Amino acid sequence: MRGGRFSIPEIVKRKHIHLIGICGTAMASLAGMLKERGFHVTGSDAAAYPPMSEFLKSLEIPLAQPFSPQNLEPRPDLVVVGNAISRANVELEYVLDERIAFCSMPQILHDEFLQGREVIVVAGTHGKTTTTSMLAWIFQSAGLRPSFLIGGIAENFGSSFQVAEGKHFIIEGDEYDTAFFDKGPKFLHYFPDSVILTSVEFDHADIYKDLEAVEIAFKRLVNLVPRRGRIVAFDTGESLEHCLARAFCPVERYGSHANAAWQVTNLRFEPARTSWSVLRDAKPWGDFEFSLAGEYNVWNATAAAVMAAAYGIAKEQIAKALSNFKSVKRRLEVRAEVNGITIIDDFAHHPTAIAGTLKALSARYPRARLWAILEPRSNTLRRNVLQNDLAKSLALADEIVVANVFKSDAIPEADRLDLAALATAIQKHGRRARIVPEVDGIVQLVAPEMRPGDVVTILSNGGFGGIYEKLPQRLKAISEGAHGDPLEARAKA
Repeated sequence: MRGGRFSIPEIVKRKHIHLIGICGTAMASLAGMLKERGFHVTGSDAAAYPPMSEFLKSLEIPLAQPFSPQNLEPRPDLVVVGNAISRANVELEYVLDERIAFCSMPQILHDEFLQGREVIVVAGTHGKTTTTSMLAWIFQSAGLRPSFLIGGIAENFGSSFQVAEGKHFIIEGDEYDTAFFDKGPKFLHYFPDSVILTSVEFDHADIYKDLEAVEIAFKRLVNLVPRRGRIVAFDTGESLEHCLARAFCPVERYGSHANAAWQVTNLRFEPARTSWSVLRDAKPWGDFEFSLAGEYNVWNATAAAVMAAAYGIAKEQIAKALSNFKSVKRRLEVRAEVNGITIIDDFAHHPTAIAGTLKALSARYPRARLWAILEPRSNTLRRNVLQNDLAKSLALADEIVVANVFKSDAIPEADRLDLAALATAIQKHGRRARIVPEVDGIVQLVAPEMRPGDVVTILSNGGFGGIYEKLPQRLKAISEGAHGDPLEARAKA
């Protein structure tokens, strides 16, 4: 061991591996992969919530909560420290005091699973999870049996990972930092053979000072791709251009512009499906359709199609796979339908992603009154750095409700999202925004106002205080006449 790192022979000798921060999507997936490899796997976290808590339960991986030194008894052979874990965490302090061997998630992932594979990394500020899921499904449908690791539950697989016998490993490449002892981006540990790059925007304000710092991280990823490799990149974005300027491998662009090698045309949104065509070098190449909503999902699918074609998969196989692609948990996921009110869970937590989600829902439900209920929870969204962009994005909804900033005390007041100013800015865009601190208050306020035909999108990258269960329960109670007038009566009024 040196500097916390282990060689493969050292790792495989170890039997019991404990993961601190196991409920992160990547960490939970790693836990499942390690268990499949025959390790005894345990984990801990501060609090667990679906879908990852249910996922770990299905894998029969013990989950201890909250953090405690007792969770490390009996003493594990190796501890994997999640990137959300910092000094002062009681388990991490115990690991350091007791000299228990530890490493990061990307390190063990590379050493144990990626070496010797053809590694395809899907990176970018937006769309990574869905694009990775699509690409893995295309490879799977083509009979290539890829291994994959995705930051969410891919519904076609019912899992966020697969360890298979194929030579390809398809992995979501996160630009967030690796661990408390390694502040470089996770994706720099993956040494890709090929990369999909969907977008480059400012995000992760807790670790990146500005957009230039984000660009540097992606430039380093681009610099890792060998000359024999390939980069498939969106055709729009000044920051993307900066990052691709010194690529040593072929770069293929996709998008809507005529100068893109892979151009999307004939884009059509219908109530239950989306369809489009792709031109390759200005010549017809393929026609595609799927059940997903949103222009951004068309970009995601086209990126996956281009990369799959580069690996020799026929366009007919690609089209068939996309046509029966389902989705990823917490991406435009319908969680409940109560008396004509549709409640949708979406992971979007960046102004660009929120705008994409709301535009997708407006196209899918053109006559609906669209609600956006937001929990400012991500490290970027809790800050005011993108406050004006957030106001513009939320104003795409008809009704907007914003909860208190998650753990606001952790953000300096001068840097914190100003909710009053946000509401004022939304009003300037012609919409009403209400600031309601807690989930129970939100449910009590909005449920009586909702009517059949409404579409409610709940935007959070966390559990949001159980609102996904509480709001449908309240709506059902109202509809049954337990509290207030029935929804049906109010719809007729």
